[in-house]
Amino acid sequence: MNSPASLSAQTPTGLAALFEPWRVGDTPVRNRIAMAPCTRQRAHLDGTPTEIMATYYRQRASAGLIITEGISPSPAGNGYLFAPGLYTDAHEAAWAKVADAVHAEGGAIFGQIMHVGRLSDPLIQPPGQTPVSASAVQPDPTARHYAFNCPKPKRVYGTPRALTVPEIHGVVAEYADCARRARSAGFDGVEIHAASGYLPMQFLTPNTNQRRDAYGGDVEGRARFLLECVEAMQAATNPGFVAVKVSPGWTFHDVFDDDPIATYSYLTQALSQRRIAYLQVGNYGMDWDVYGTLRPLFDGPMIGAAGFARQSAAAALQSGRLDLIAFGQALIANPDLVARYQNGWPLNRTDPANYYTQGEDGYIDYPVYADADPARLVPVDSGPTPIERPVD
Repeated sequence: MNSPASLSAQTPTGLAALFEPWRVGDTPVRNRIAMAPCTRQRAHLDGTPTEIMATYYRQRASAGLIITEGISPSPAGNGYLFAPGLYTDAHEAAWAKVADAVHAEGGAIFGQIMHVGRLSDPLIQPPGQTPVSASAVQPDPTARHYAFNCPKPKRVYGTPRALTVPEIHGVVAEYADCARRARSAGFDGVEIHAASGYLPMQFLTPNTNQRRDAYGGDVEGRARFLLECVEAMQAATNPGFVAVKVSPGWTFHDVFDDDPIATYSYLTQALSQRRIAYLQVGNYGMDWDVYGTLRPLFDGPMIGAAGFARQSAAAALQSGRLDLIAFGQALIANPDLVARYQNGWPLNRTDPANYYTQGEDGYIDYPVYADADPARLVPVDSGPTPIERPVD
């Protein structure tokens, strides 16, 4: 057993920005550390959250903002077994327990709304349905599948069906209903997952959007679906309830944009005009200054994600480029990450073999520092481990 009292509780001056209170939308947060959305596959097969999910998020509620794993807004939006949904009364009631658990610890929680589009499989879709997308463009048949027992069919992605315009309006309405349910369940807000090659990014990106109608063509047309989702969700709740995550220029899941700076400059300004709660921006190894380019275009909180450790996160906050930093693996393995960062305590190692399993192991059994095994600790300023990260 470790002795936290034996270590200094004084926050080093250079790290103080991490622990300042902030605000996202209508929600005050007690520090600038966010929990990144990481799919963990602990829901029931019908998408209903389980009791251990409430425990998992409650354990990590000392983070200023919890952003949940991806939540499907409809049966057609799901792409992974044991992933949660929010489109039935049972889903809503179970998520209310999660939100209550986080709030009981003084935390704040946004639900990430994730429609995977063409990255689903007919075996996961409702009977007789084919995955949908902006256009009928098959993902690369050689694309890898997630390792570490990610529960989805291990076979080549098929060719999706292009949504008709009336169907697009129907999907937008599903997003709005999901936001309405999230507010009823007690969430502080929702985040539209428009990154990682999922449906909104399939509309945004030229190689997956070959439409010639109002939802395709130039950047204004390609951004229309996402912006309509934002507007519909805000109308169903309020502007400060809705946030967005993007991953500018990232080619994960076979999406390719030959001018991501133009695409995301337009989109960032459009989202700023709509006064969303925050914009989460994942910089996944781009060769251009993602935050330097987009930060001046967005008048609101911006969250940075991917690749941050304690020192680099504090530096990004101090520079003014970012307002919060989202941590994934570090918060998976360290439910008391805020205290560890504040006090300089070593971190637990992650257990990637249990990222996507359906039990408590590697989920709610990570110890706080006082109970940690010293042999499984790494230095507090260690960065993310060079392994496949969870789905986000």
